[in-house]
Amino acid sequence: MFETFEQQHVSTERGKIFVRVGGIGSPVLLLHGYPQSHVMWHAVVNTLAGEHTVIAADLPGYGSSFRPPLTADHSAYSKRQISNDLVQMMHALGHDQFAVAGHDRGGRVAYRMALDHPDRVTAVAAFDVVPTAEVWQRADAKFALTYWHWVFLAQPAPLPEALINANPSAFFDLHVRALGLGRKNQQYPPELMEIYRRLLDDTSVVEGICEDYRAGATLDRMHDEADQSAGNRIRCPVLVLWSATGALPKLYGDVLAVWRPWANDLRGRGLEASHFLVEDEPDQVAHELKALLR
Repeated sequence: MFETFEQQHVSTERGKIFVRVGGIGSPVLLLHGYPQSHVMWHAVVNTLAGEHTVIAADLPGYGSSFRPPLTADHSAYSKRQISNDLVQMMHALGHDQFAVAGHDRGGRVAYRMALDHPDRVTAVAAFDVVPTAEVWQRADAKFALTYWHWVFLAQPAPLPEALINANPSAFFDLHVRALGLGRKNQQYPPELMEIYRRLLDDTSVVEGICEDYRAGATLDRMHDEADQSAGNRIRCPVLVLWSATGALPKLYGDVLAVWRPWANDLRGRGLEASHFLVEDEPDQVAHELKALLR
């Protein structure tokens, strides 16, 4: 994996972000979701690198990137702050304008970056998410049973951390795998699954995951709702992909209709894949990204 890519830690004001960089051409930043790392893009990067400079990053709080200091209001893990960190990182790499694609939590960072830094982001892709404000505004009993981890992980410290750390293997096997990770066995060799499993052995990553979700339930929602009230929309082209058999169509029906008030130039479709659609269907994802980036 990433055989032709260079790896480095890039300094920002708050800490160092781990990235792998490869390819040549216009830059595209790839962001992972929960509970993974940049490795989730392994089957996509080589296709993109033929036409683009690809930067695959570990989000702050995850993987080999810095751990933001905890704050009472969870602002250190807000998508606004994380997107600011990543804009600084891209500037340090020499890219003041770039496209960004994110899966899951990374998708939330990506669309927040496009809203907050419209002069920097040339195109954005968000995979298997709808905006955070939409999630909380539409929350009901079906949401509580389907997305129960949103509420669990957002509980005050140290309750979720203590329960996960008591048996990380059970949390991984009974929750993360249930979301679809590893379902398409040929896409998930044992060494890859072990990388993901080991992430939960790091208590600082577990803490970061919970802070990520606490920020999602508070500041991220507030930032989204402020944009809603002001009528702010994403100016650049937006690509949305989702699992056609997953939670989004079950909870929201027409996924593009949920996104339409947020974007001026919107495209997207459902894929026959699990929540982990980038690894389940890397060729389709790469095709859609290349079309967006033209």
